[in-house]
Amino acid sequence: MTLREASEYLGISPDTLYKYLSEEKIRGVAFKLGNRWRFKKDLLDRWMERNSEKPLERTVSVKPKHFSKTSQ
Repeated sequence: MTLREASEYLGISPDTLYKYLSEEKIRGVAFKLGNRWRFKKDLLDRWMERNSEKPLERTVSVKPKHFSKTSQ
């Protein structure tokens, strides 16, 4: 697969996939043929499977609500 085909298959933009490659977030699923990246579908499937098993990290912190005391 080309970079564009692989990005469509993964449901991400080509820029995001290229960023993953440059940051080495995605390894062992692609190789360079000349100056172009090529991907194997079965390796992409394995990579997705491995990464779907990891627990999601929380990126948003939840702030506790502050309650005010009111006289009744």
